[in-house]
Amino acid sequence: MTGKSTVLIVGAGAVGAFYGSRLPGADVSVVCRSNYKAVVSQGGFQLKTPKFGDYLFSPVNVFPSSDAAADSGITWDFVVVTTKALPDVQDDTLTIERLVKKGHTSIVLIQNGVGVEEPYRLKFPTNPILSAVTVVSAAQNTPGTITHNRWTRISIGPYAGDDVFDSKSGGAGSDDDRKKRDDLAGRRTKELCELLKGGGIKDADAYDEADLQLVRWHKIAINASMNPSSVLSGGCGNAEMSLDPELRLHLKGVMDEVLTTAPKVLGRPFPTKGFATADTILKSTERNTSGKPSMLLDWQRGNPLEIEVILGNPVRIARRRGIEMPRTQSLYALLRMAGERRRKGVISKL
Repeated sequence: MTGKSTVLIVGAGAVGAFYGSRLPGADVSVVCRSNYKAVVSQGGFQLKTPKFGDYLFSPVNVFPSSDAAADSGITWDFVVVTTKALPDVQDDTLTIERLVKKGHTSIVLIQNGVGVEEPYRLKFPTNPILSAVTVVSAAQNTPGTITHNRWTRISIGPYAGDDVFDSKSGGAGSDDDRKKRDDLAGRRTKELCELLKGGGIKDADAYDEADLQLVRWHKIAINASMNPSSVLSGGCGNAEMSLDPELRLHLKGVMDEVLTTAPKVLGRPFPTKGFATADTILKSTERNTSGKPSMLLDWQRGNPLEIEVILGNPVRIARRRGIEMPRTQSLYALLRMAGERRRKGVISKL
């Protein structure tokens, strides 16, 4: 044992491998999927980055599955989930169930959407959960080779989420049990940010729970507008959509709807600094001429889409509080039906 914190990245694709490679102060292992053979054969991940140069990231262990990682007998301090959030397709809490030591392992969710934490809190009531939002452009164009294009920002905050339990379930136990769990979550949030800063990620920032959820909802304003619209418009890229007069009005309408709903749901306003307005986002998007939303790429490849966490969850969370999101709900209904029809073979593409 080295005395370093043990970190396991589950679903080590572009984002997971990039951030894992920037944790030199920890013992980092990975669970790979389709890239397992490539990563093993080349002794790790080949990274190409504008900020850190080109280098080889060699994890302490490379596992072909979560069960293999569990069978290793290692006690994990952090289990970092970087898979796509597809609750309508698979239950990722089952994937990590054997990896989580009760009351000890911190579960870090680097995933898109809102409401992604709830299934994990229900499954692991006594474990710290850290919710993370990234602004990073990275791709794995060939197995085991990661190209980092720009941005490194990651925002991390604890998630308590005891409101997901009903009054009879008991949740995480006593008030003392919850306090112990939440105190550990706070310490682990700071520790993970410091580990990333030690690896050169200077914009790894710690937030409290409510502010981190504001960060999540702010990113949803971008994802819920751009991603489904790129699919439903027949494959338009970000810049093309933002420069089209009618589509720009549509995008701004969805963004504004999300940005006005979030404070009502979370009970606090967005800070006056650090959160771009819809107009600012669209102006910036005009320059992203090569950018295509990930949802469009998944649609073109025939992969499942993150519809539920990006569109469905915001609508349901707001509705539970008596708030309707008609623009977002329309996108959700249309894209969900398009996906269902394609799965049934009624349509192959838009």
